[in-house]
Amino acid sequence: MKLLALDSSATVATVALCEDDRLLAEYTLNNGNTHSETLLPMVESVLTSYGITVRDIDLFAASNGPGSFTGVRIGAATLKGLAFGSGKPCLGISTLEAIAENLSVRAGLICPVMNARRSQVYTALFRSDGETLTRLRDDEAISIEELDELLSAYGEPVSFCGDGVDVTLPALKKTVALPVPNRLVHQSAASVAKVALRAYRAGLCTNDAEFTVTYLRPSQAERTYLEKQTAKNDSF
Repeated sequence: MKLLALDSSATVATVALCEDDRLLAEYTLNNGNTHSETLLPMVESVLTSYGITVRDIDLFAASNGPGSFTGVRIGAATLKGLAFGSGKPCLGISTLEAIAENLSVRAGLICPVMNARRSQVYTALFRSDGETLTRLRDDEAISIEELDELLSAYGEPVSFCGDGVDVTLPALKKTVALPVPNRLVHQSAASVAKVALRAYRAGLCTNDAEFTVTYLRPSQAERTYLEKQTAKNDSF
């Protein structure tokens, strides 16, 4: 089964083509939030380089959040268009689980973190036995201080990954962070594909109309509107 996976939920855009568990091609760009211009050409480049078309893909997968609101929407729109145009099934995968999958070969606690601004991160927690991830905490948006408290209770070092590493590690006071190669810190569509294939084999699947995204909290525009409404109501 050929699977096309993509992730545009943060500054990295990445596309992978797999056949079952085998990675055939992966294209990654870490050039900022220009995904609306680069993601679809990346898909076309991967398919063309391998000599196939969208019609040859059996399953599409994309990270469906959390992450950058714009990035998640671009990824979702791209996946929906590909799945609808080809009439093939698709899957939405937690961005955090896919990032954690990068480190699944390392036994121990794995904590993906994405910068949610305002001293918060999108995060989850997994444990790996060196092969398979086991989820310990659901995806959530919490302060780095709170995350530090939660992790310190486990009393063991933690491997961090995700675009929130740069803001998280300097703020830790109680948790010991293990070194992680930079190549494994950011999103990888190959990891999205791996998680998606596992979910598909477990019987999970959807279509373009049913594909949904997860933001975990309101967008900046929504928060600003709510703050203005609260201030307006308080003035009466």
